Amino acid sequence: GAIAFLVLFPVTLGIAACGGGGSSGPEPPPAPANAKPVIQTIADQSLTIGDAADLTVSIADADASDTHTLSATSNNEEAATVSVDGLMLTITGSDSGIATVTVTATDSSGLSNRTSDPATFTVTVASESGWVRGLFEEASEFRDSCAVPRTGIDPDTSLPFGDRQGTTLDENNWLRSWSDHSYLWYSEIVDTDPDCCDTPTYFGLMKTMETTPSGADKDRFHFSMDTEEWNALSQSGVSAGYGARFAVLAPRPPRDIRVAYTQPNSPATHPDVAFARGTKILAIDGVDAINAPSRREVDILNAGLFPDELGETHSFTVQDAGSSTPRTVTVRSANITSDPVQHVRVIDTDQGTVGYMLFLDHIATAERRLVDSINELADAGVEDLVLDLRYNGGGYTIIANQLAYMIAGASAAQGKVFSELRFNDKHTTFNPVTGDILRPTLFRTTTVGLSLTQVEPLPTLDLDRVFVLTGPGTCSASEAIINGLRGIDIDVILVGETTCGKPHGFYPTDNCGTTYFTVQFELVNGDGFGDYAGGFTAVNAPAPDGVAVTGCAVADDFHHGFGDTQEARLSAALAYRTDSSCPEPPATTGATVLATVDSLQGGPLRSRIHGLTIPQDAVAPSG
Repeated sequence: GAIAFLVLFPVTLGIAACGGGGSSGPEPPPAPANAKPVIQTIADQSLTIGDAADLTVSIADADASDTHTLSATSNNEEAATVSVDGLMLTITGSDSGIATVTVTATDSSGLSNRTSDPATFTVTVASESGWVRGLFEEASEFRDSCAVPRTGIDPDTSLPFGDRQGTTLDENNWLRSWSDHSYLWYSEIVDTDPDCCDTPTYFGLMKTMETTPSGADKDRFHFSMDTEEWNALSQSGVSAGYGARFAVLAPRPPRDIRVAYTQPNSPATHPDVAFARGTKILAIDGVDAINAPSRREVDILNAGLFPDELGETHSFTVQDAGSSTPRTVTVRSANITSDPVQHVRVIDTDQGTVGYMLFLDHIATAERRLVDSINELADAGVEDLVLDLRYNGGGYTIIANQLAYMIAGASAAQGKVFSELRFNDKHTTFNPVTGDILRPTLFRTTTVGLSLTQVEPLPTLDLDRVFVLTGPGTCSASEAIINGLRGIDIDVILVGETTCGKPHGFYPTDNCGTTYFTVQFELVNGDGFGDYAGGFTAVNAPAPDGVAVTGCAVADDFHHGFGDTQEARLSAALAYRTDSSCPEPPATTGATVLATVDSLQGGPLRSRIHGLTIPQDAVAPSG
């Protein structure tokens, strides 16, 4: 029978050639595999700008006869460059920053596997001060380290100040880390060596330098002030000055500077001074306020308009509204207590009673004054409200929230969203300042304890519309009233000029005796709307560039007092109630601004309390 064999040795089958011949010989054995070189771990490197480091690279290779060639690249040559000499790398720190260096080794075999896997290491290049571009330590590492520490008791806590001895560099490092953490547009800050300059100058760099399509600064609300001064102003409305706020109708010669409003029982309203709305400033300390051209003269004007110290005396030559006769008075600066709500009155018209009030400032004392004023208007049974916000630069949003609720009433507002804070893209779940979960803020129906007992029900007018008198000084928390009411479909009729356009806010933050205001959040209403950086503007404005709102464009009127039915804006609001008509709009709008020391050509910015939006959780007690 057939026999089967299990072949246990290799057999090569040949193919007979045509015409004869034998089988071919065995195939040659494969060449031995080339061993891939392996670069040993290279330690991360730290350099100071301008320094260099030489590194010898170690390579493991099973093929002992191979020689090796290195190649190396830096992914950030602005920070660090790399050169190769044999198996040595030379790393040079060019500028502050972080670079990743990638190294490969190729052996001399010419075979496959001749190139190693890439090896990487990090090069950190610091300035002499230790600054590394793009690398941020926690702000808490530098907080309260002060060039000039405060001593004594902190009046806010009744505990000793937490300041400790530090340096200007420490204060600047705190600003840098704090800004990177919480600034709304942190990615647009140009990272700068904190050893570059003094702290006020450095703070000025911790903001975006971008501009809007119209060419205006994207961030117009970046400022700081002495903490003691801020606490006095925000909590009790006390600040140094005359008790007069000036408006600049024309900032360059021929200038036009007027008194916008005054505070009662202040140096400005003393019988020997008698400043009133519309009083025109002709000269200060002998300098022509209308035509003086030089920087030195503008500095004198600024020094007179904005006294630095208590007890300063300055000479003013003025001309009262309706008068052709100049007069000269001497005014002495003093501590001024602001009355945030003034000229509350009830106006009888053929179409029913109308309430009017001038609201100037969202400070703590405004809680009591607003509640008292709304009670007065509610008792009078007003059917409409004219809310004059033309000079209100903002403040605590809890005050704006309360006032909006008092206007709309429970049926329209209770349980609904007044506003919501949106922070930068690092903080989408938790508030970076308080640590709380981000939630919408509902309309506040009770007092919060700023100047009244907590959790007392707020009075209401229960109106379905409100007339708001506005101007470029209507800013921030004032705009939040407009936006918040629009978010619950309350009809807002705007009469005046375009508002300032600040849907943003901040938590005032103290460090070493200076309180810093840096934009940290965007404020949106119950509809999720907050895109009003161009301001709110009356729909009939000649060149509306903001959010168009029902109403009338009307220029400011310095010839009539607040609450006077002949005053242009109040008169237009009352007329609109009758037949929805508007007066002829002005050729231009937005020319009148509240004076700050940067309002006049040539003056440096010292302090600017304008455009404040402070979230309610920064000030409101629990409950």
